[in-house]
Amino acid sequence: MILRPLRDRATYLTWAWLIVGGALVMPYMMAGQVIAVSWRREALSFISVDLVVFAAAIPVVWLTGLVLPVRALETVAARSLLGLGDGALTTSRWRVAAWFTLHLGVGGFLSGVTLALVPYAVMLAVTPFLGDLAVRTGLAETFAWTHGLGYLVAPLILVALVYGIALAGTMLRPLAARTLAPTPAERLAAAEAAAHRLTEHNRLARELHDSIGHALSVVTVQAAAAKRVIGTDPDFARTAMGAVEQTARVALADLDHVLGVLRDGEKSATAPRVGLEGLPGLAASAGVPVAYVLDGDLTTVPAVVSREAYRIAQEGVTNAARYGDGGEVALSVRVTRAALDLSVGNTVGPGAARPGGGRGLAGVRERAATLGGTVRAGAEDGRWELAVRLPLA
Repeated sequence: MILRPLRDRATYLTWAWLIVGGALVMPYMMAGQVIAVSWRREALSFISVDLVVFAAAIPVVWLTGLVLPVRALETVAARSLLGLGDGALTTSRWRVAAWFTLHLGVGGFLSGVTLALVPYAVMLAVTPFLGDLAVRTGLAETFAWTHGLGYLVAPLILVALVYGIALAGTMLRPLAARTLAPTPAERLAAAEAAAHRLTEHNRLARELHDSIGHALSVVTVQAAAAKRVIGTDPDFARTAMGAVEQTARVALADLDHVLGVLRDGEKSATAPRVGLEGLPGLAASAGVPVAYVLDGDLTTVPAVVSREAYRIAQEGVTNAARYGDGGEVALSVRVTRAALDLSVGNTVGPGAARPGGGRGLAGVRERAATLGGTVRAGAEDGRWELAVRLPLA
């Protein structure tokens, strides 16, 4: 346990982080030295001037940290060398500038200590073996306090330096986690953004389910009908295959839009625009007879309600085509000043199981709930009906 800092990788990564800070502070020190040369008094030693310049450079480091794009540098350095982790970090310039200043301040100081102690320890270790050369160069007098045992004292100095670096790392890592951590406001903003993305992805999933599910149902019904009569009624078969082609084109457009949003994160400028005005086309291409009845003015329906109502109707007609007995589907829309009422009903086919809680009806309920509406769906006496009310006020 005592020797752990000597062999711990984290100690030497911290040392590298400190040396990076020392390297970054050098331009400030050089500029300060140039300025100090013009007013330095002879009474000041070279070391004291360096300390004055270093102290004066710290406020300048902080000011430049507010302006320069240092966040990326500090993020990479803190994560790779201090082991900060891969969590989100703050975007606050003030916090990043404070950490940048601490990095260069502590790094500059301990890098200076490293540059001073390592050569000192090396000379201390070799002096006892230089003989007359040590006397002529003055090294023997300088290191006389070791009584010729410099080769034993030098390793102790280096070990003390390593322990000092390890102690600095132990103190800096939690400080980095607190300083660079996102603020409560940033955490809230990130959570809101994540919730928005999740909501958008769920909406796109519903769009994809309704659009592609409807298209596949229509294609299946029309293709099966065309196959049955292709030899006896080629005109009907040709019409059915035309409906298949048109439905597939619309489905491909919807699919391209959804994939574009998932890939680029933005809504396409050419996004498919669907609404209640498309219900006649939906009824014509359903693959089963659809009796569409409209009561009211669709132009009074807000665009968002119109779009969601269309998707709800599309899901209802899709289920009717998939699970019905092939008979007529009743699709009605009633628009009043207060609400929009939409219903889809048909006779259940023999042995067909109605989807009581699948993704389709779950999506219908989600769409209605988003707009403050209500949904009623169920089968009674062999007939299944979907009834939705969406408020307009």
